[in-house]
Amino acid sequence: MVTRLFIIAVTPTIAIAIAMYLNDRYDREPVSLLLKVFVYGALSVIPVLLVQKLLLSINVFAGLLGIAFTAFIIAGLTEEYFKRAAVIYGAYNNRHFNEKLDGIVYCAFSALGFATIENIMYVVFRFSTNYYVGIMRGILSVPAHVLFAVTMGYYLSLAKYTEDEALKRKYYSRSLLVPTIFHGLFNFILMAQIPILMVLFIPYVIYLWRVNLIRLNKYTKDSRDQYNRIIEDEE
Repeated sequence: MVTRLFIIAVTPTIAIAIAMYLNDRYDREPVSLLLKVFVYGALSVIPVLLVQKLLLSINVFAGLLGIAFTAFIIAGLTEEYFKRAAVIYGAYNNRHFNEKLDGIVYCAFSALGFATIENIMYVVFRFSTNYYVGIMRGILSVPAHVLFAVTMGYYLSLAKYTEDEALKRKYYSRSLLVPTIFHGLFNFILMAQIPILMVLFIPYVIYLWRVNLIRLNKYTKDSRDQYNRIIEDEE
């Protein structure tokens, strides 16, 4: 039974990791570096849990304010901060981080590392008697972490490849702020259980997919164009 639950927990990660790796087809990142960032992302669960425990102890808000604090600060800000830290310390200054698409790829692998451990905790240990939790998390939670990561990587790459210092700081801040807002809204809608918000949940998820696929496709096209220029120069 535990083996079956473990498979349910890790299957979404494997599927998305393969898809992300294959999408980066023009200048693929070293598997060793991707695994390093993945492991850093997985290990980020430790400081996340410690900080979340501290923040929970000082959450004095009630009602919707308490839910908002939990959704945006305890979950959103804390998790996105440490997932981004895994990329900053694991790959940001590495020579293989040499194009904008790489920001999205590394952030996605960091997010997958975090989401894998989180999923195992929920599916194998916390809700081991309910298979639907694993299925729903595979459909919603794990892909959501990756969608937040696409936005994070989008802005992180803009920060890395922008020479203007003011813009660099702006994009670097947005690489944390925007995914935190996306993450917080995602959690708040589900936690608040307000009917009108629940009606808006599916459109919101569709919006997340649309905006982040546009960003992913933009950087994939940039990667292709850069690859073609290199081939032309060699000829």
